[in-house]
Amino acid sequence: MQHATTTVLPLLLQVLDLGGTFVFAISGAMVAVRHRLDIFGVLVLAFAAGNAGGITRDLLIGAVPPAAVADLKYVGVSALAGLITFFWYPMANRLRSDVLWLDAVGLAFFAVAGAQKALAHGIHPVMAALLGMVTGIGGGMLRDVLVSGIPTVLRADLYALAALAGAGVVVSAHLLHLSPMLAAAAGGGVCFALRFMAIRHGWHLPTSGPAPHTAHRGRTHADD
Repeated sequence: MQHATTTVLPLLLQVLDLGGTFVFAISGAMVAVRHRLDIFGVLVLAFAAGNAGGITRDLLIGAVPPAAVADLKYVGVSALAGLITFFWYPMANRLRSDVLWLDAVGLAFFAVAGAQKALAHGIHPVMAALLGMVTGIGGGMLRDVLVSGIPTVLRADLYALAALAGAGVVVSAHLLHLSPMLAAAAGGGVCFALRFMAIRHGWHLPTSGPAPHTAHRGRTHADD
């Protein structure tokens, strides 16, 4: 059983990492196109959104050089997502909520992958959950900052909290010695479900200052 787990885990981590990279890269590229960046700018924002969280995680756990730098597959996946978005975007422009759902899927992928990779490197479970959250929110934060927006994670909707919940499920499953596949499915499901409900129903945390307009609930800078 132990041998099977050690064989499956690296493949699972790479699948989750590349899946999250592709989805977040598309969300970054869509934001870039909406801000009328040229094709190079689209590719840069796609790579930044798709890999910032993973790079931050790898540096913090000592997995150097980071996978996004050492493995050309990450660059290739990011570039592919950027090019697809750049040429396909005129048809997708009508679907202005797409970035929200792509963001939710990418968040789930990365929160799970981040926590599992941290655990695989012997990081304390509490810190592994936090690193899962960092992996999930890093790309979206850099994406928003590069287009002069307030990062989604600093807003009221359930974003970082959803990532932390998903990573927490992965860590709990690890402590209970459940299979990595089951942990990934459960953690990703919890993360996506929280984001789905936050987007759908405008769930948000308390904010300081005047109450925001209801029209802005559940939105990200990518919708502007």
